[in-house]
Amino acid sequence: MLALAALVEEYSEMLFRYAYRLSGSAADAEDLTQQTFLAAHRHLEQLREPGRAKSWLCAILRNVYLKQLRSHCGIEPDSLQDVAEPASEVALENPIDEEQLQAALLELPEEYRSPVVLFYFGELSYKEIAEQLEVPIGTVMSRLARAKSLLKKRLSPLPAK
Repeated sequence: MLALAALVEEYSEMLFRYAYRLSGSAADAEDLTQQTFLAAHRHLEQLREPGRAKSWLCAILRNVYLKQLRSHCGIEPDSLQDVAEPASEVALENPIDEEQLQAALLELPEEYRSPVVLFYFGELSYKEIAEQLEVPIGTVMSRLARAKSLLKKRLSPLPAK
């Protein structure tokens, strides 16, 4: 079994980045990261395969975030039914500003935000994301494609008039 100190040393930066992309706030990301490690410490015996520690910690962080979102804000994640189908792909020609990216991520419904953040910032595989979100791999791929399309649409520069 891994020691908590080893988990903190290896995964704290990645979890902070993931928490920041979910919450949009450095202070909230710090709190979420700490709460994740506290929960991991309480349930360390549940981690039977040390090679799955990253996915396990990301799942804890996501659950802590969703619980916090529901209880403190009274907000429920958006439903997929409320989201329009993505427009055709648009190529980005300009580099993306970090603040614009964060704002665009926060505008995404939770069903899209989590897979994007887990894939690009948590560096989890499709399989790991599917296991964590308890959805088929095809659903992960579909949500990633839709999220990327929505982000491209949101982050594309407006055409000149």
